[in-house]
Amino acid sequence: MPATLIKNAYVVNEGTITETDVLIVDQRIEKVASNIQPNSNCGVIEAKGCYLIPGMIDDQVHFREPGLTHKGSIATESRAAVAGGITSYMEMPNVTPATTTIEALEKKFDIAAQSSLANYSFYLGATEDNLEQIKQLDPTKHCGVKVFMGASTGNLLVEEPQALDAIFRDSPVLIVTHCESGPVIAKNQEQLRKEKAVFTIEDHPILRDDRACYASSSYAVELAKKHNSQLHVLHITTEKELALFDKGPIEGKRITAEACVHHLWFSNEDYPKLENQIKCNPAIKFPSDREALLTALSTNQIDIIATDHAPHTWEEKQVPYEQAPAGLPLVQHALLTLFDHVHAGTMTVEQVVEKTAHNPSIRYAIQERGYIREGYFADLVLVDPKASTLVDEENNLYQCAWSPFTGHEFSSQIKHTWVNGTKVYSNADSSLLLDTNHSPAMRLSFKR
Repeated sequence: MPATLIKNAYVVNEGTITETDVLIVDQRIEKVASNIQPNSNCGVIEAKGCYLIPGMIDDQVHFREPGLTHKGSIATESRAAVAGGITSYMEMPNVTPATTTIEALEKKFDIAAQSSLANYSFYLGATEDNLEQIKQLDPTKHCGVKVFMGASTGNLLVEEPQALDAIFRDSPVLIVTHCESGPVIAKNQEQLRKEKAVFTIEDHPILRDDRACYASSSYAVELAKKHNSQLHVLHITTEKELALFDKGPIEGKRITAEACVHHLWFSNEDYPKLENQIKCNPAIKFPSDREALLTALSTNQIDIIATDHAPHTWEEKQVPYEQAPAGLPLVQHALLTLFDHVHAGTMTVEQVVEKTAHNPSIRYAIQERGYIREGYFADLVLVDPKASTLVDEENNLYQCAWSPFTGHEFSSQIKHTWVNGTKVYSNADSSLLLDTNHSPAMRLSFKR
């Protein structure tokens, strides 16, 4: 069986950093110990001075397949993901056609089995009339049901109280929500129209303000408490919402919260320069909100960090603000943004690992992933904290071919990524990323 020995790495795992060796045999971590000696069939990687961390488990991505593959595909975006140290992802239902039936859901798994470079799962999208489909979800095979409680289009928008009540009452799997109140946004638009005829990108966090977010997220929390549901509120963006979530470790929580890397990085002060590039829903808001989110990571009111990777073509973004689609590409640079936070002293490496690997594994009850433990799948990332990464057009792997970080030099570098024991990315060997025909990726399974 193939084997790889990673020597002298700073292994970051379960709140500690230990300089040690890790032996990978076939798909799994065989041994974690000092001074492991290689045999003749074992490849050796010297990792002195580098962090070895469990791969990021990204619980919120939009890979655009089927139907929107001019923006991205499972193949192209998972390729960018592993280059960014993401070894597993959970993908959203707002594709074409929307993933609102078990049949459509399983078709996406079939696509990923042929083309994904990272481990995968997919959400079923809730509608106001597909409760019977939701009831058929298997907690051991399906990661969750996505409920757009505002800010969506077509039949994926669920606002009718009886439909929401039934979903929170009857879902057999984790409920994940996008929380923005449509009526509050409409009222904000009406008020601002009295002052100006044409909205600009700088109006975005005013139109989609903290009141719009709180009205919806508080409603979701209320429903979850009423029915004792398992609820995970995605991409919290406001200081106001944090009061809805308990402090403390994720173990035992039935209601959890997530922040995304762009809301931890950007603020409204970046709109004049980046304009529609950073238009997203919920909106990037104000420095005070960003600082509150960073603090909430330390108090554990925010349990998980994800990306909400959502690519659009450059041309689609080059239109007036109100017509521009919301979303930005992030998976290739997400971990690098967090290591910049570490470099700046606003986050620790242990926190990064907890929020991107351990806690997603706990929240979703993912089997044998998210930790560096003997017997677990070898989903690993080697990060050099002293080698920088300049983002430019040449090293951009997104199909949309642009990044809001272009021109920025990150303080760290992703050197290698392993998925199920196979090296799928190396900073020194781009050819590894081209071979999707022999991808080691697997469908995620859950122990619930």
